[in-house]
Parts: sequence; structure tokens; C-alpha cells
Amino acid sequence: MPQFIDQLQRTIAMSGPPHRIISLVPSQTELLVDLGLRDKLVGVTKFCVHPEGLKKEKVVIGGTKNFHFDKIDALRPDLIIANKEENYKEGIEKLAGKYPVWISDINNLEDAYQMFLSLGEMTGSIPIASQIVADIRKGLDKDFHFKGTAVYLIWNEPLIAVGSDTFIDSMLEKAGFKNIIQQRRYPEIRKEDLLRLNPDYLLLSSEPFPFREKHLTVFRDFLPKSSIRIVDGEMFSWYGSRLLRSAKYFETF
Repeated sequence: MPQFIDQLQRTIAMSGPPHRIISLVPSQTELLVDLGLRDKLVGVTKFCVHPEGLKKEKVVIGGTKNFHFDKIDALRPDLIIANKEENYKEGIEKLAGKYPVWISDINNLEDAYQMFLSLGEMTGSIPIASQIVADIRKGLDKDFHFKGTAVYLIWNEPLIAVGSDTFIDSMLEKAGFKNIIQQRRYPEIRKEDLLRLNPDYLLLSSEPFPFREKHLTVFRDFLPKSSIRIVDGEMFSWYGSRLLRSAKYFETF
């Protein structure tokens, strides 16, 4: 029986190559499709918006943090792909009691590359996975010019910023920004903190909170010296094959 190690160092045993895969993570769903596994993908979440039209073909098993276990059971999956941060522990543990659940844990590009290759190994798509990794490296393994200090917001009211020890933090550094939020993970901050930090850039992410043009005026009123931009959150936070687009996007700053 083939065995594989996930990114939490858990051992996953499968009876053979998977034919009925459920993905609980949007960025990994897109990757599975790009690995040529669209026909083997039977279940996705309501947030799996790429590629366009995929959700109409597959069973939607709920969100990333609330699963419909009856729908999952009906699909009889032989492999479930999850993520430590994006999914919830209790739900994953319940699924792992029944099915092979492979869990990713992504904090930087190297973690993402390892995930690509591991999924390729499990699904018999190593050549495609290796090529995708090589293409992403070609785009991102270069020095993007230093742009300045930055605060990256992912939520409004309360304001939640991206801190250290996150994939987004590593992508900010790759893109040429210095993240000046020193707290770990995703700290809540105040407007007073933004005034004190006075970043060169205030980056308002398009997700998970959908910052819009109307928010720019509010922030510009009390941070007149900062360059304030709405950014495509997928380019900074999606750690699947969408990374193929990140280098070109970073060059627009």
C-alpha cells in the first residue's frame, strides 16, 4: 500500500493512485486542475473559483471551514487535499478518521514547491508538477526592485494586517516590500498604529475582505504621504499554480 508524508509529517496510506479527489483549498484546487486531474476531482469548496466554471461541474461540499460531511461521504473520496491554516482542525480530524487526508502547511515559496511535487508524486503527475515549479522559479527567482516599507491589510473593522511567519509576508518580501508589521500571523491593529508606522505603501487586499475604491479615500485622509493601493490578493496569498502570474503582477508596482 503506497504511503506518503504530508507537510505536517503525517503518514498517508492509499490503496493506489487516487481517482476520486476532494480539494478543500481553492489555490490547491486550481493546481490539481493544472496537473491534469480535472476529471478525477469530484468535490470542491464554494470558494474554489478557479478555473472558471469548475464549480458547476463538481459537488460543492461547503466552505473551507464548514464541511457538509454527508456530501463528502456520498462522493466516496480516495484522497482529500487540505491545508493547516485554511481548514479547521476538528473537521479535518473527522475526515482523517475515514479517508486519506493530505495536509499542506505553506509559509513560503519553498513550502509551496514541495507541495506541488508531493501532489505530483501522489497523483502520478510529477512531470507536470516539476515543469510548473520550474516555470514559477523562472519568474520569481530574481530581484524585484525595492519598493519601500508596507502594511498589508486583509480585513476592515477591525483592521487586520499581515504579520511575520505567513506566506503573504514572504511574498511581500519577494515583491520588494519590507513588511513593517512585526507581530506574528495576523494581528489586529488600529489607525493610530498606521499613523505611527507611516508606511511607504498601504496595500489593501481584494480578499478575504473585499476592499474597494471607496476605502482608498478613507485611508488617504489620515495617511496622505503613503501610496495606498488595492492589490490582487490572489497574487500574494494563493500558493498554487496561480503563482505563475505573480512575477508579472509584481512588476506593475
